[in-house]
Amino acid sequence: MNDLKVLIQREKIAERVGQLGADITRDFAGQSVIFVGVLKGAAIFLADLARQVKLDSTFDFIGVSSYGNRPSPSDELRSGWDSTGEVRLTKDVDQSMRDKNVILVEDILDTGMTLTYLKKLLLGHQPRALKVAALLDKPSRRKMPIEGDYVGFKIPDEFVVGYGLDYAERYRNLADICVVPRVVVPKK
Repeated sequence: MNDLKVLIQREKIAERVGQLGADITRDFAGQSVIFVGVLKGAAIFLADLARQVKLDSTFDFIGVSSYGNRPSPSDELRSGWDSTGEVRLTKDVDQSMRDKNVILVEDILDTGMTLTYLKKLLLGHQPRALKVAALLDKPSRRKMPIEGDYVGFKIPDEFVVGYGLDYAERYRNLADICVVPRVVVPKK
């Protein structure tokens, strides 16, 4: 795994997160917001984004898991993985969202299945407003017609790690977003 290739440098990430924070500050001027981070991948993005927003704010976390038989990490790198589209809640928010401005913070917007599920779930809490902030967007993999309101970077269909994103729970602590090379298996 020593051959990770940097896709987005930490300086560009910091600059873009600052711009997203300014956008949120402008859009919700004079109001308070609740950031809801999707565990575990969005934790670093949420922390940096929240510090860039110049409003009264709190944060909470929500956890989900996708059903399906996930391949081994090396098989996933080689051929990818698609869940069945069934999403299961593993941790709900701890505070009331009713009549609050909620910003759902996601590490990566991929197929849209998880985000569609989470938006429906959070709308059931009757927030005043619900917006989505996603650090990364992979529109080429979209299966559900959903978009983020505050998007950091559109990226190609690559397996990425760093800045909270992982490969078998590793590399979340990298400051840059890096591409994990796909393993090419020779044909017999």
